[in-house]
Amino acid sequence: MRKQVPKPLEKYDENMRPNTQLAKNINWHSPLEGPFQVSGLPWFEKEKIYRRLPLSAKNLVREPVDYLSNHTAGGQIRFQSDSSSLSVRVKLKGYADMPHMPATGQCGMDCYISPPDTLETFQYVSTTMYDHKMKEYECDLYTDWEPTMRNIVLNMPLYQGVEEIWIGLDKGAKILEPPAYVSQKKVVIYGTSITQGGCASRPGMMYTNILSRRIPLEFINLGFSGNGKGEPELAEIIREIQDPACLILDYEGNSGGLEPLRQTLPEFIKIYRDVHPLTPIIVASRIRYARENLNPSLHEEWLQRKQFQQSLVNELREQGDLNIFFFDGAKSLGGEDFYECMVDGAHPTDLGFLRMADALEPVLKTILL
Repeated sequence: MRKQVPKPLEKYDENMRPNTQLAKNINWHSPLEGPFQVSGLPWFEKEKIYRRLPLSAKNLVREPVDYLSNHTAGGQIRFQSDSSSLSVRVKLKGYADMPHMPATGQCGMDCYISPPDTLETFQYVSTTMYDHKMKEYECDLYTDWEPTMRNIVLNMPLYQGVEEIWIGLDKGAKILEPPAYVSQKKVVIYGTSITQGGCASRPGMMYTNILSRRIPLEFINLGFSGNGKGEPELAEIIREIQDPACLILDYEGNSGGLEPLRQTLPEFIKIYRDVHPLTPIIVASRIRYARENLNPSLHEEWLQRKQFQQSLVNELREQGDLNIFFFDGAKSLGGEDFYECMVDGAHPTDLGFLRMADALEPVLKTILL
């Protein structure tokens, strides 16, 4: 690792420096091996790479989708340990380079803990703070704690690929499997940049990661920034995921308009239904954008797309599919101050993602639990 050169602000406030100090007397462990478990990456157990789609998808999907599938949004490393310290070593595929999303969210990792053998009362601990000009970093997440058993979840970067991750724990520390989910079923979400986590300040604040702390199931995030277009190839790949608890379709924002949405959404649902005839499907219209409140034509276009999705769900239910539901995304960001929940007029801040999770949580619990 290259030596850190203090920058002006770091000179005056040490809390603004990258965290490059590591605990002493630690061993490095690979999450590729037990008892560590990697969740949120459906093909990880088979292929052992940090990727959201199978390698076979390279020949089936468009190049941008294949590229974005290397971003580890929704990936989690789960385990239990009594280590008094926790560090991570990360090798990224690229640099932090987004103008409106912090490096901590794009390329960082954050940590949550709960009491041992529980999937409740998760508490945020800390986030990796590193020099964003680097592709490799080492950071402490905590040090000098009491050596008692804890359930630990590490959330992986949202907008960058990961080559390697190593986890540093005290020499001699116990490492156990994480507590089991309430079932093997998985909540699968297909969507856009917002689904992928743009622009959360850290990975744990992406709305699917928030929901994963509230609902004791594995969540699969298949948001593809700018490229959630509802292609049939994606429906065919997604239907391969075994034991789905629910499928959420939230790709309106990338659909290309009302007419493309009319073409892709019914076909996507049909392809998925051919394999999973009874799995609950939630069709979610997208959140409101700030500028639509000020532009009548944009508002009308948004309203037409929402009405089409709601009408399609109603039609399918009338035809006998009682396991398909419509979720009005317009309500996700709250009331009159919804525009305060965005970093650029479209992508949510942490506040926006928290409100999205608050809106979806009761719907999912009604359907799933």
